[in-house]
Amino acid sequence: MSFRSVRNLTTNTILVIDLRVADTFWSRLRGLLGTSSMPAGQGLLITPCNSIHMFGMRYALDVVFLDKNLQIIKLLHALSPGKTAYCPGSAHVLELPAGILADSLTKIGDQLSIT
Repeated sequence: MSFRSVRNLTTNTILVIDLRVADTFWSRLRGLLGTSSMPAGQGLLITPCNSIHMFGMRYALDVVFLDKNLQIIKLLHALSPGKTAYCPGSAHVLELPAGILADSLTKIGDQLSIT
C-alpha cells in the first residue's frame, strides 16, 4: 500500500504522511464530516476547491488554499466548527490538524509538493 505525502519545499518540512484525496462530487461534499478528529500526520486534499465549510464539524482545522501549482495563496489557522472560508483563485484546499501550520512555520507563498 502506498501513501501520499505533502512536503513544504520552501521550509523542507513534511506536513502530511497519510494524505486522503477528495476529488469526486460526493467525496468533496462529505470531506471530514462524521470524523471525531484528525490525527497528526494526516491530511485531506480537496480538489478542485475554492471554498469550504465547517458546518457539522467537531474540531478545528488548519486550512491551506493552493493555486494550480500547489503554491500557498491563503492560510487559516485553527478554523473552528461552524465557520466558512473562501479564496478566489484557489484550485485546491488542504485540510490539516490544527497547529500543524504554526509548528512547521508554513506561510503564504510557500511551495508544496505531493508525492
